[in-house]
Amino acid sequence: MANKENYHKENQKQGKQLNPYIRFTSIAIQMGLTIYLGSKLGAWLDVKLGNENQLYYKIVSLIAVFFAIYSVIKQVIKITNKDS
Repeated sequence: MANKENYHKENQKQGKQLNPYIRFTSIAIQMGLTIYLGSKLGAWLDVKLGNENQLYYKIVSLIAVFFAIYSVIKQVIKITNKDS
């Protein structure tokens, strides 16, 4: 019976250790996806509005990068405050 309890406790510890890694991986994927979609939106606006110097691509991509960084910082602060 004691072996079962020890096994259960070890599985809970491993699950708790794995959880932050999954959260940080999902944050990285979210950041990449935000920047990618922002650049696609900017490229689409350039084509749709006939802008040849890719102004919309640059502006929207830059906004997407800032938004992604802001989102990552906010989520990391939330995770670290929650764990403390």
